[in-house]
Amino acid sequence: MSVIYGVFSASNLISPSVVALVGPQLSMFISGIFYSLYIAVFIQPSTWSFYTASVFIGIAAAVLWTAQGNCLTVNSDENTIGRNSGVFWALLQSSLFFGNLYIYFAWQGKTYISESDRRTVFIALTVISLVGTVLFFLIRKQEDTKAPGEEDSANEIHGGSSSARNKLMRAVDAFKRSIKLSFTKEILLLSVTTAYTGLELTFFSGVYGTCIGAVNRFGREEKSLIGLSGIFIGVGEILGGGIFGLLSKKNRFGRNPIVMLGIIVHFIAFYLIFVNMPSNAPVAPMEGTDDIAYMIPSKEVAIFCSFLLGLGDSCFNTQLLSILGFLYSEDSAPAFAIFKFVQSICAAVAFFYSNYFLLQWQLLIMVVVGFFGTITFFAVEWKAAALLARGSDYSSI
Repeated sequence: MSVIYGVFSASNLISPSVVALVGPQLSMFISGIFYSLYIAVFIQPSTWSFYTASVFIGIAAAVLWTAQGNCLTVNSDENTIGRNSGVFWALLQSSLFFGNLYIYFAWQGKTYISESDRRTVFIALTVISLVGTVLFFLIRKQEDTKAPGEEDSANEIHGGSSSARNKLMRAVDAFKRSIKLSFTKEILLLSVTTAYTGLELTFFSGVYGTCIGAVNRFGREEKSLIGLSGIFIGVGEILGGGIFGLLSKKNRFGRNPIVMLGIIVHFIAFYLIFVNMPSNAPVAPMEGTDDIAYMIPSKEVAIFCSFLLGLGDSCFNTQLLSILGFLYSEDSAPAFAIFKFVQSICAAVAFFYSNYFLLQWQLLIMVVVGFFGTITFFAVEWKAAALLARGSDYSSI
C-alpha cells in the first residue's frame, strides 16, 4: 500500500498532461486495464509481479482519478456538480458493501483461505473490472467542452505534425498550470482538508480493520468482523453519498454544514474507538492482544464506529469533489490531480507510521488535522458562496 500511494502521489504531477494528451475517456480506459491486471496478479501471486503491478497501478490511479474528475466536471454545471459528486461517490463506494458482504458469508468461520477460494474471488473481480473498463466508452462526450490544457477552439482541425505539436503543447501547458494552481490560496487551504482525507482513508481502509482483527476478546469472530466492518463502512459511504447527492438541490446552506457533520461524526467515532480498542491494537503481534482500553471491547460499538467512519468520509469527499468542480470548471484536471497528489502523499505517510504509533497517537493526529482542515474548507466555501451569489442562486449547489 505504501508503494502504491507513493507512486500514486508522484504520478499526479504528470497525470494532467496525460489527460490533456489523450483525452479523459481513453485515459480512463487505459488506466482501467492496469487496474484489471493488478487484480489478476492475485489469481496466481508472486513477489515480483505483485510489486511490479503495485507500481503500475500507482501510475494508473493518478491518471484515472484526474480523468474521472475532469469527466465529472465537464458533464456537470454549477446546478448539478453537487448531485453528480454525491451519486458518483455512492456508486464508487458500493464496492465496499457488496465485496465485503460476499467475503463475510463465503469465508465465515474459515481460518485458512484455500487456493480455490482465492482464485474464485479474484477471477470474478478481474472480469468485473474489465467489463467496467469497457463501459468507459459509453460515457457521453461533451463535444463543446475543451480538453484540459486546451486553449484553442474544440473545432480546430489539426493535421500531421501540427496535431502532434499542439497535443504536446497542451500537455506541457497542463503541467505548467498544475504547478501554478498548486500555489493559489484556495488550493493551499483545501490541501489541509485533503490531507485529512488521506489520513482517515488509511485509518478506515487499513488500520481499523487490523485493530478489530487483533482484539482477542472478540473471540472466534474477530476475523469475520473485519468483513462486517467493511460492510458498514460501505453502508456509511453509500448512505452519505446518496443523501448528499440527491438532496444537494434542496440544500440552501451550501457545503459547510455537510463538512461540519462529517467532522462531528468522525470525532464521535474517534472517541468511541479510543475507549473501545486497546492502544496496542494497530501494532499487536500475529497472536493478537488481550489488553483492554477504558471498557470491555464491544463488537457492536466497533461496527457502529465503522459506519460512522464511512459516513464522515463521504461528507468530506463529496464536498471536496463538488467544490473543486465548481471553482475549477476550466482547470478541472490540474485541480483534481493536486487533490489526489496531496491525499495520496498523506495516505502513504499514514500507512508508514501506522506500523509504529499506538492507537491514541494515530487518533490524535487525525483530530488535529481534521479540525484545521474543516476550518480551511469553511474559508474556501465562503469565498465560493460569495462568487456564486453574484451570478446565481446559492441553493442550487
